[in-house]
Amino acid sequence: MSEGAFLYIVRCSDGSYYIGTTRTSLEMRVAQHNDGSFGGYTSTRRPVTLVYSQWFERITDAIENERRLKRWTRAKKEAFIRGDMAALRRLSERKTQVVNPKS
Repeated sequence: MSEGAFLYIVRCSDGSYYIGTTRTSLEMRVAQHNDGSFGGYTSTRRPVTLVYSQWFERITDAIENERRLKRWTRAKKEAFIRGDMAALRRLSERKTQVVNPKS
């Protein structure tokens, strides 16, 4: 493989999501999660299922997107996984209203 990496999302057996990056093949990484050799978060939430992946030419771009997605709400992650950009925009809108001090 080149200098790039995959960003991936797996759904764990408890319904939670794990977001990660890998330079190896996706099949190998998912297998590592499922056989417990990867350890960490997914080790007690097996089996996992790959629900999203994207190749980035630069690993730094994959890591940047991983960090961004990890801060998102579950609803935003699910809209992203579905490819529902309208819902993603709606969920990204600001929830607070600006109060007009002259009112």
